[in-house]
Amino acid sequence: MGVEDSTVVTGPAVAAEAAVATDGTVAAGEEIAVLAADVITYPIAPGYRVNVRRGPGTQYGIIRTLPYGMSVPVFCQKAGERVTGPYGTSNIWDNIGRSEYVSDTYVRTGSDGYIAPRCG
Repeated sequence: MGVEDSTVVTGPAVAAEAAVATDGTVAAGEEIAVLAADVITYPIAPGYRVNVRRGPGTQYGIIRTLPYGMSVPVFCQKAGERVTGPYGTSNIWDNIGRSEYVSDTYVRTGSDGYIAPRCG
C-alpha cells in the first residue's frame, strides 16, 4: 500500500492461479502462464515477517511466513477482513500464489487501492 519501489522479475515463466477475463476480473482456480518479465514484485514492509494465508483474512490458516526483506508478486486482489499494518488499514488482500494471500497493508504497492485485477 505504501509508496516506493517495485521490481520486475526476469527469468522463466511463472504460473499464476488466475486468468484475467475481458471485464478485468480474474477467474478463480484458472491457471495461466505469465512471462516472468511481466511479473512485478512489491517489497514487504521492512522489519516484518508476514504470514501467508489460505484466504483473505486472519481466520484462514497460515501456509508459511515470509522472511524479512522479501518481495512478492500480486497476481490479483480480493476484498476480505479489514486489518491494520505498517501501510495503513485496508480490507484488500493480495494473491501472491496459488491460494496464497497476504494483507495489502504489509505490501508496498504505491497505492491505497487496487493495483491488480480482482480475484474471482
